[in-house]
Amino acid sequence: MTPEGRAETASADRVVHVEDALPGEARVLEAAEHSLTGRRRGLAALTPFLGPAFIAAVAYVDPGNFATNIAAGAKFGYALLWVVLAANLMAMIVQSLSAKLGIATGKNLAEVCRDRFSRRVSYFLWIQAEAIAMATDLAEFTGAALGLAILFSLPLFVAGLITAAVAFGVLALQERGWRRGEVVITALVGAIVGGFAIEVLLSPVSGSGVARGVFVPTLPSSDTCIRPSRSGGSWASTRRRGAGSFASS
Repeated sequence: MTPEGRAETASADRVVHVEDALPGEARVLEAAEHSLTGRRRGLAALTPFLGPAFIAAVAYVDPGNFATNIAAGAKFGYALLWVVLAANLMAMIVQSLSAKLGIATGKNLAEVCRDRFSRRVSYFLWIQAEAIAMATDLAEFTGAALGLAILFSLPLFVAGLITAAVAFGVLALQERGWRRGEVVITALVGAIVGGFAIEVLLSPVSGSGVARGVFVPTLPSSDTCIRPSRSGGSWASTRRRGAGSFASS
């Protein structure tokens, strides 16, 4: 089928029409359609999907993961890098399944649960998702407030207010389309990755130690079995993203 024919088919089967998209999202939706139908190729075909990819990347670089990784690295060195690798592989499988679900149904997991399960089960899933979101966000919120207080010598209460204002400000960007929110989050992720890269360059890293930690699974002590792993932060972040969909249902 030619690109024009695929475009006509995609237009007829489109789940969300351009005129029904959020303000500011019409161009993104159209660009994504051009990529999927083959009218955009190469790097240009990937650009409509980079924003959601960077938002998903927040699950891997949030303060909870950083704190866990630093604490585990300080105590166990490179020994638990294989856990990081395994967690990433598991996350890739879950994310690929989520993408397939969205492509096949045009809905996310929360919306499919709402359609397939009874109202009672849907409410239960929504409540437990909200509870998990609040529990996991508490650590992130506290970490951001503490960071501002330490960096700028602010009272903790003032730092908490600033953190809340910034969080609601980023969420408010979706009223004009999530593209602007994606740009802000991408910039923040870039700053975190840049800082982490500088730390790696400034710190002496043993190549053989890294290779052994990644490919040779070991448990240095019993403490490694009760410490939260990196995958916990990624799973919690995934559940946080699902909570909003249950709330909207």
